Amino acid sequence: MKILIGDDHVLFREGLRRLLEQLRENATFAEASNFDELLDMAASKDEAYDLILTDLRMPGWPGFSGIGMLRDRQPNSKVVVVSASEAQSDVREALENGAAGYIPKSSSVKIMLSALDLIFSGGVYVPATVLREGIEPDQRGGSVIPPTDPQLEQLLTQRQREVLDRLREGKSNKQIAHELGLSEGTVKIHMTAIFKSLGVRNRTQAAMAFPQSHSA
Repeated sequence: MKILIGDDHVLFREGLRRLLEQLRENATFAEASNFDELLDMAASKDEAYDLILTDLRMPGWPGFSGIGMLRDRQPNSKVVVVSASEAQSDVREALENGAAGYIPKSSSVKIMLSALDLIFSGGVYVPATVLREGIEPDQRGGSVIPPTDPQLEQLLTQRQREVLDRLREGKSNKQIAHELGLSEGTVKIHMTAIFKSLGVRNRTQAAMAFPQSHSA
């Protein structure tokens, strides 16, 4: 596995590399200290990265369109944001621009490893520290995951399955927010993560993607 790390703090890059070595023993790493360097490395035709980890607002950061720029240059790579920001708006923008996950730098080692494991499985990681309303943290820092459809269990958290079930019932974001005790902004973040995890573009496609998950 080839991993590209973009962050302007050397100590953080070193720590992240050591952390990732626990998850993938044979991984190889490349590092960039600013976005221009990160983009140049991603554009190399000689390198195909499996994972790109990028900070927000590092030197040269062009805004969230930078995520799409990285994906354009490495279409088969998962781009994950690792940031000190825990703002809902940043999480939403990152996911809407193609990030496969958003991991706060304040995450514990256990949560960060579990988040990356979820992402490698094809899911989209959204941190519980950002989605505080009505969420019971599990080992991944997301939501408790009861046994349901095996594919959904791998791709979606319990809360995301609950949102998906109500979407299938034709309920609006406002209605879903009211029933689950969430804000509409939080529901929108879940919707974006659901669409990405299921590989769909809209509510209709999401409703048809899998059988009813029957989340409690």
